[in-house]
Amino acid sequence: MQDDVADRERPAQAADATAPVEVLRDALRDSMAIQAEMAYRRDRLLAWLALTAGAGIILAIPFALRSGSEFFLPVTIALVIAVAMVPLLEWLERRGLPSPLAALLCVILFLGLANAAIASVIVPATEWFARLPSRIQLIRRNLSPLIDIYSSFERFVDETMGALLRNSAARGRTVTVQEPNSLFDYVATSAPHALVQLVFATLVVYFFLSSWTRMRRRTITSRGSFSSAMTTARVIQEMVDRTSAYLATITAVNIGMGVLVSVMLWFAEMPSPVMWGGLVAILNYIPYFGPIVAAGLLAVGGLMTFGDLGYALVPASLFVAVHLVEANVLTPMLVGRRLTINPLLILVALSFWSWVWGTAGALLAVPLLIILKTVLDAAGWPDIAGFLFAEGTFTNGHQDEDASLPKELGK
Repeated sequence: MQDDVADRERPAQAADATAPVEVLRDALRDSMAIQAEMAYRRDRLLAWLALTAGAGIILAIPFALRSGSEFFLPVTIALVIAVAMVPLLEWLERRGLPSPLAALLCVILFLGLANAAIASVIVPATEWFARLPSRIQLIRRNLSPLIDIYSSFERFVDETMGALLRNSAARGRTVTVQEPNSLFDYVATSAPHALVQLVFATLVVYFFLSSWTRMRRRTITSRGSFSSAMTTARVIQEMVDRTSAYLATITAVNIGMGVLVSVMLWFAEMPSPVMWGGLVAILNYIPYFGPIVAAGLLAVGGLMTFGDLGYALVPASLFVAVHLVEANVLTPMLVGRRLTINPLLILVALSFWSWVWGTAGALLAVPLLIILKTVLDAAGWPDIAGFLFAEGTFTNGHQDEDASLPKELGK
């Protein structure tokens, strides 16, 4: 009898003994779930703060670059030119030249080519600007059919502007700012500032090239591991290769197109064909918009030179034909897929850098885009969509994770 009672009490005592263990397990599970939820909320908060700070910095950078253009613009131009000339520097160093002498030769070569190109364009262009007022009647006579079509609209605009000017004169005195009377006056007034920036940019190019080998070696050897050093060396080499290859290819294409356009304009009896060829080559560095401007200038030049409307549009038509072949056949074949960039990114870069630095920014847009794309390809692109949607939204994104916590803790 006593044995039966002992047998019945033994399971009850065992159940009483296991009860605290179940309670402790449940409490531990709840504590871990609370800690996991708190860690999740903390991580999301820190990520949100990082995203907000990054967005603020990105929004502030364009205004800083624009307001500090007197410093950032020549530095950026110098760095892009220096990066593009690194292969020539390394070629000279492999021939036994010391880095300072090789850098000096690179700078002298670039300045010589740039001055020759600018002189071949600027000097004849000043003569064209000087002849423009005397050729207005010829341009109007060539465009007389179009002017007759829109004469009523022109009268409407003139009457509207006259009414606005009369209203402005009636309200108060108009303050006018004296503008330079000629291109020479403009160059004379802006020459000291431009000269300082030119000297500064030249010095930046020289010192960057002269210390390039040492800086690259120091950057690579200062990494903490061999894999990090190899990654750094690969990114630096890809940045230099892509930038220099693009600029060298585009420069060769633009020079060839400029020479071809000059020869064609010479046969078409267009005055100053070398100037027009150089202008076309320079403007072709700006994707999409540069050729449009070049065609418009050639059309104006033709209207200033020839008396027949059909023949006056021949120079612009010749350039458009050459540009279509260059843009659709020659450049894609030479550049290849390795340097192909999304046209949307090019348009965004053109719009951004043109707004920040004007024409100089438009010329720098594609090289800067190549440099930035190379660095981001190696470092990784920001995954904004993954941050926003991978874990759900900010407000209820943790619910799914909370629902899965007890199941994982029970394993």
